[in-house]
Amino acid sequence: MPPPLPPELRTRLEGHLAMLLFSLIVAGSFSFGKIIAGEIDPVALTALRFALAAGILAAILAATGRLKRAHYRHGWRYLVLGGAFVLYFVMMFEALKTATPVSTSAVFTLMPLMAAILDRMLSGRRSTPLVWLALALGGAGALWVVFRGSLAAFLSLDLGWGEFLFLIGTAGHAAYAVLVPKLRRGDPVYAVTLGVTTGGALILTVLFWPRLLATDWASLGLHVWAVLLYLTVFASLGTFSLVTIAAQRLPSAKVTAYTYLTPFWVVALEFALGNGLPGAFTLIGAVAIVGALVILFFEDS
Repeated sequence: MPPPLPPELRTRLEGHLAMLLFSLIVAGSFSFGKIIAGEIDPVALTALRFALAAGILAAILAATGRLKRAHYRHGWRYLVLGGAFVLYFVMMFEALKTATPVSTSAVFTLMPLMAAILDRMLSGRRSTPLVWLALALGGAGALWVVFRGSLAAFLSLDLGWGEFLFLIGTAGHAAYAVLVPKLRRGDPVYAVTLGVTTGGALILTVLFWPRLLATDWASLGLHVWAVLLYLTVFASLGTFSLVTIAAQRLPSAKVTAYTYLTPFWVVALEFALGNGLPGAFTLIGAVAIVGALVILFFEDS
């Protein structure tokens, strides 16, 4: 039987594994979200998924005796965190009306840089040159995948309205990763997840209740509800929990660096959905991405 891992290494490994799973789930959000983006108001979709996620988790916690009022003191924290994720999800589905899953996943690779800058501004935390090197290497690998190894395609990039909207949403996601360690205050992951989903649902309901009432829920197709179920269970409850776990174990730059894997997963998933076979360029980009993640795993800061 192999010897147990040192506690510090085990903690870091848990954070890295959480974000590896996170990157795969997020990729599914882009590809599946594109399928229903034009069939439901993004605000209504996000409000319902947050409300369903909060209801499911609250019921589980109540049944297991873990729903405690003490975890929700200073509830403003969850409005801030929920607002950051609301911005991300609403902008993502608004963007997918006109942008492709691959192009939005390209914009998503800017999140590590945004998080590193926000972390520096809010925490004064400095990233080492090795971390910056890894971020650059991972970003290059992700862009290589997105633009299929074509410099001409990269230089001719035309940032459309959908990509611009998602740039704003990506900033919201980066803010969440940076703010979680500051606002969590020792609360369990499940308590933070419930707080964030409840806060997000409240924000959208209060600000946009006419749009929620105007949505014809009965006319939505079965595939819309299937995607909604995926978004609720995996892309809401799952990703909130995974980011919260990772943010307590890794610096923000390392947490968000796993977004570099998202374009790779999106390309693979688009192929699985019958939308084209990825070329050899994908493997070249994957090597750069894996190299960056290996550097970040073994880099101590």
